[in-house]
Amino acid sequence: MFNGIIYKQGKIQKIIKQSENFIFLIKTNMKFNKKEIGSSVSCNGTCLTIYKIKKNVIFFFLSKETLKRTTFKNSKIGDIVNLEKPLKFGKRISGHFVQGHVDITSEVDKITQIGKSWLISFKLLNKYKKYLIYKGSITINGVSLTIAKIINNKFQVSIVPHTLKLTNLVNLKEKDTVNIEFDVLGKYIKNFIK
Repeated sequence: MFNGIIYKQGKIQKIIKQSENFIFLIKTNMKFNKKEIGSSVSCNGTCLTIYKIKKNVIFFFLSKETLKRTTFKNSKIGDIVNLEKPLKFGKRISGHFVQGHVDITSEVDKITQIGKSWLISFKLLNKYKKYLIYKGSITINGVSLTIAKIINNKFQVSIVPHTLKLTNLVNLKEKDTVNIEFDVLGKYIKNFIK
Protein backbone atom coordinates (compact mmCIF):
# COMPACT_ATOMS: atom_id res chain seq x y z
CA MET A 1 0.00 0.00 0.00
CA PHE A 2 1.27 3.44 -0.99
CA ASN A 3 -0.01 7.00 -0.75
CA GLY A 4 1.04 8.47 -4.10
CA ILE A 5 3.43 11.07 -2.72
CA ILE A 6 6.61 10.94 -4.78
CA TYR A 7 9.98 12.21 -3.56
CA LYS A 8 12.35 10.09 -5.64
CA GLN A 9 12.77 8.90 -9.19
CA GLY A 10 14.87 6.32 -10.95
CA LYS A 11 16.16 5.81 -14.46
CA ILE A 12 15.75 2.57 -16.42
CA GLN A 13 19.32 1.40 -16.91
CA LYS A 14 18.74 -1.95 -18.58
CA ILE A 15 15.83 -4.06 -19.89
CA ILE A 16 16.31 -7.81 -20.19
CA LYS A 17 13.70 -9.77 -22.14
CA GLN A 18 13.04 -13.31 -20.92
CA SER A 19 10.46 -15.10 -23.06
CA GLU A 20 7.29 -12.99 -22.50
CA ASN A 21 8.57 -11.41 -19.28
CA PHE A 22 11.04 -8.60 -18.65
CA ILE A 23 13.60 -7.70 -16.01
CA PHE A 24 14.06 -3.98 -15.42
CA LEU A 25 17.17 -2.54 -13.78
CA ILE A 26 16.41 0.88 -12.31
CA LYS A 27 19.17 3.16 -11.06
CA THR A 28 18.19 5.52 -8.25
CA ASN A 29 19.56 7.51 -5.34
CA MET A 30 16.67 6.20 -3.19
CA LYS A 31 18.28 4.18 -0.41
CA PHE A 32 17.62 0.42 -0.29
CA ASN A 33 19.25 -2.34 1.73
CA LYS A 34 19.42 -6.11 1.27
CA LYS A 35 16.65 -6.61 3.87
CA GLU A 36 14.24 -4.93 1.42
CA ILE A 37 14.60 -7.71 -1.16
CA GLY A 38 11.07 -9.06 -1.56
CA SER A 39 9.52 -5.68 -0.68
CA SER A 40 7.11 -3.84 -2.93
CA VAL A 41 7.95 -0.55 -4.60
CA SER A 42 5.57 1.63 -6.60
CA CYS A 43 7.22 2.21 -10.00
CA ASN A 44 5.15 4.67 -12.03
CA GLY A 45 2.19 3.51 -9.97
CA THR A 46 2.81 -0.20 -10.58
CA CYS A 47 3.49 -2.35 -7.53
CA LEU A 48 6.69 -4.28 -8.33
CA THR A 49 8.76 -6.56 -6.09
CA ILE A 50 12.48 -6.04 -5.57
CA TYR A 51 14.33 -9.26 -6.28
CA LYS A 52 17.91 -7.98 -6.31
CA ILE A 53 19.85 -4.90 -5.23
CA LYS A 54 23.29 -4.04 -6.58
CA LYS A 55 24.69 -0.76 -5.19
CA ASN A 56 22.23 1.91 -6.42
CA VAL A 57 20.46 -0.35 -8.96
CA ILE A 58 17.28 -2.24 -8.09
CA PHE A 59 16.07 -5.23 -10.11
CA PHE A 60 12.40 -5.92 -10.84
CA PHE A 61 10.72 -8.84 -12.63
CA LEU A 62 7.75 -7.80 -14.79
CA SER A 63 5.30 -10.53 -15.74
CA LYS A 64 3.35 -10.74 -18.99
CA GLU A 65 0.24 -9.50 -17.12
CA THR A 66 2.06 -6.43 -15.76
CA LEU A 67 3.41 -5.61 -19.22
CA LYS A 68 -0.06 -5.98 -20.75
CA ARG A 69 -1.73 -3.60 -18.27
CA THR A 70 0.90 -0.88 -17.92
CA THR A 71 3.02 1.53 -19.90
CA PHE A 72 6.09 -0.61 -19.19
CA LYS A 73 5.49 -2.54 -22.42
CA ASN A 74 6.72 0.59 -24.26
CA SER A 75 9.53 1.53 -21.86
CA LYS A 76 13.05 2.14 -23.04
CA ILE A 77 16.46 2.63 -21.47
CA GLY A 78 16.78 6.13 -20.01
CA ASP A 79 13.07 6.50 -19.13
CA ILE A 80 12.48 8.23 -15.77
CA VAL A 81 10.30 6.30 -13.30
CA ASN A 82 8.48 7.66 -10.21
CA LEU A 83 9.41 5.58 -7.13
CA GLU A 84 7.69 5.20 -3.77
CA LYS A 85 8.38 2.76 -0.95
CA PRO A 86 5.36 1.19 0.80
CA LEU A 87 3.66 2.98 3.68
CA LYS A 88 5.03 2.45 7.16
CA PHE A 89 2.62 2.17 10.07
CA GLY A 90 2.49 5.38 12.09
CA LYS A 91 3.77 7.63 9.30
CA ARG A 92 1.80 10.57 7.88
CA ILE A 93 -0.41 9.85 4.83
CA SER A 94 -0.53 12.88 2.55
CA GLY A 95 -2.15 11.47 -0.60
CA HIS A 96 -4.71 8.67 -0.68
CA PHE A 97 -4.56 4.87 -0.44
CA VAL A 98 -2.83 3.55 -3.56
CA GLN A 99 -2.46 -0.18 -4.17
CA GLY A 100 -0.13 -0.10 -7.15
CA HIS A 101 -2.63 -2.12 -9.18
CA VAL A 102 -2.89 -0.25 -12.47
CA ASP A 103 -6.42 -0.30 -13.86
CA ILE A 104 -5.81 1.15 -17.32
CA THR A 105 -3.44 3.25 -19.34
CA SER A 106 -4.58 6.60 -20.67
CA GLU A 107 -3.34 9.05 -23.28
CA VAL A 108 -2.53 12.70 -22.60
CA ASP A 109 -5.01 14.77 -24.60
CA LYS A 110 -3.90 18.31 -23.82
CA ILE A 111 -1.50 20.17 -21.53
CA THR A 112 -2.27 23.78 -20.60
CA GLN A 113 0.16 25.84 -18.57
CA ILE A 114 -1.47 28.16 -16.04
CA GLY A 115 1.34 30.17 -14.51
CA LYS A 116 3.75 27.56 -13.15
CA SER A 117 1.04 24.89 -12.78
CA TRP A 118 -0.21 22.52 -15.47
CA LEU A 119 -3.76 21.49 -16.31
CA ILE A 120 -3.62 18.11 -18.06
CA SER A 121 -6.53 16.43 -19.85
CA PHE A 122 -6.51 12.65 -20.27
CA LYS A 123 -8.62 10.56 -22.62
CA LEU A 124 -10.89 7.97 -21.01
CA LEU A 125 -13.20 5.33 -22.42
CA ASN A 126 -16.79 6.02 -21.38
CA LYS A 127 -17.04 2.70 -19.47
CA TYR A 128 -14.47 3.94 -16.92
CA LYS A 129 -16.19 7.25 -16.23
CA LYS A 130 -18.13 5.64 -13.37
CA TYR A 131 -14.88 5.52 -11.33
CA LEU A 132 -14.32 9.27 -11.52
CA ILE A 133 -15.59 11.74 -8.95
CA TYR A 134 -15.18 15.49 -9.23
CA LYS A 135 -12.59 16.48 -6.59
CA GLY A 136 -11.96 12.76 -5.96
CA SER A 137 -8.58 11.04 -6.00
CA ILE A 138 -6.83 9.36 -8.91
CA THR A 139 -3.31 8.00 -9.34
CA ILE A 140 -1.32 8.89 -12.46
CA ASN A 141 2.10 7.23 -12.85
CA GLY A 142 2.01 6.62 -9.10
CA VAL A 143 1.22 10.25 -8.20
CA SER A 144 -1.84 10.96 -6.04
CA LEU A 145 -3.84 13.72 -7.76
CA THR A 146 -7.27 15.33 -7.52
CA ILE A 147 -9.72 15.26 -10.41
CA ALA A 148 -10.37 18.89 -11.36
CA LYS A 149 -12.94 18.34 -14.11
CA ILE A 150 -14.79 15.55 -15.92
CA ILE A 151 -15.81 16.25 -19.52
CA ASN A 152 -17.37 13.68 -21.85
CA ASN A 153 -14.63 11.10 -22.52
CA LYS A 154 -11.89 13.06 -20.70
CA PHE A 155 -10.88 14.17 -17.24
CA GLN A 156 -8.49 16.86 -16.04
CA VAL A 157 -6.02 17.19 -13.19
CA SER A 158 -4.14 20.26 -12.04
CA ILE A 159 -0.49 19.75 -11.16
CA VAL A 160 1.31 22.24 -8.94
CA PRO A 161 4.98 23.22 -9.51
CA HIS A 162 6.25 21.19 -6.51
CA THR A 163 4.73 17.97 -7.91
CA LEU A 164 6.14 18.74 -11.37
CA LYS A 165 9.58 19.20 -9.83
CA LEU A 166 9.55 15.85 -7.99
CA THR A 167 7.87 13.57 -10.55
CA ASN A 168 8.17 12.44 -14.15
CA LEU A 169 4.87 14.15 -14.98
CA VAL A 170 6.96 17.18 -15.98
CA ASN A 171 8.18 15.15 -18.98
CA LEU A 172 4.68 14.47 -20.34
CA LYS A 173 3.72 15.55 -23.83
CA GLU A 174 0.45 15.27 -25.73
CA LYS A 175 -0.23 11.66 -26.86
CA ASP A 176 2.05 10.19 -24.16
CA THR A 177 0.57 7.26 -22.24
CA VAL A 178 0.35 7.03 -18.43
CA ASN A 179 -0.63 4.40 -15.84
CA ILE A 180 -3.96 5.06 -14.12
CA GLU A 181 -5.25 3.61 -10.86
CA PHE A 182 -8.76 4.61 -9.84
CA ASP A 183 -9.46 5.25 -6.16
CA VAL A 184 -9.74 1.85 -4.45
CA LEU A 185 -12.56 3.02 -2.14
CA GLY A 186 -14.62 4.08 -5.16
CA LYS A 187 -14.02 0.70 -6.82
CA TYR A 188 -15.21 -1.18 -3.73
CA ILE A 189 -18.32 0.98 -3.35
CA LYS A 190 -19.14 0.55 -7.05
CA ASN A 191 -18.76 -3.22 -6.69
CA PHE A 192 -21.00 -3.40 -3.57
CA ILE A 193 -23.73 -1.35 -5.26
CA LYS A 194 -23.59 -3.59 -8.31
